[in-house]
Amino acid sequence: MTSALTQFLLPAECLLCHALFPFAKADDLVCAVCRHRWRPVSPPWCDRCGQPEPHFGPCRLCHDWVPAFGPVRSAVWLDAPARKAVHALKYGGFPKMGRDLAGVMVRHLRAPPPGSALVPIPLAPRRLARRGYNQSEVLARALGTAWQIPVFSGLLARVRETATQTTLTPASRLANVAGAFQVRIDDCGVRIDPRINQSAIRNPQSPLVLVDDVFTTGATIAAAAQALAQAGCTHIAAVTFGRAVIPDFT
Repeated sequence: MTSALTQFLLPAECLLCHALFPFAKADDLVCAVCRHRWRPVSPPWCDRCGQPEPHFGPCRLCHDWVPAFGPVRSAVWLDAPARKAVHALKYGGFPKMGRDLAGVMVRHLRAPPPGSALVPIPLAPRRLARRGYNQSEVLARALGTAWQIPVFSGLLARVRETATQTTLTPASRLANVAGAFQVRIDDCGVRIDPRINQSAIRNPQSPLVLVDDVFTTGATIAAAAQALAQAGCTHIAAVTFGRAVIPDFT
């Protein structure tokens, strides 16, 4: 009765187009019409980084990545309709939007193989405190439930504050996130190998799948993958909800 009265007095609407939801869909944030406007990323693409463009010679995005990293796949193009949903998740204070975005990822992306674990890209502590949640962890938790695989939210830490990547050039993005991530020694399947005096993944053959909201040039997830590779992980992949429509290579 309370829910029905609330829906009558304050009818739920799509966060993007403001269309009213029927009572059965009152908990949704995005309507079916808006979801239909999200354009799936489709092949042909680079087998490693998933960039769907013609390649003449080495791919410009991923040729400098660590050997352990790849493949990377994104669910939809980050054009205006999808970007609005991502902004609601990241900046609008709507963590529930992660459930809607993860549902689209499950529909368009292949589930990781058995033995995989999801690793969300971490936020810097100050930014996490300001936002109240990590949008990548929200996505990873929803994906973990759908794919029935664990989420290692404490495996990676962002060890220094970085400027927002939004307005940076590709070269500046790489410099901005260089050395920003570190593998943490906790209960996420990590140990110290005294012979080499560095972190090592307990089972380096088990694939770890990085999770982030958006792929633009890949600088952030490549830096995170490098930290995992330095810790001993030999199989690293990544998934994102959105992919920038026209990466900036200037």
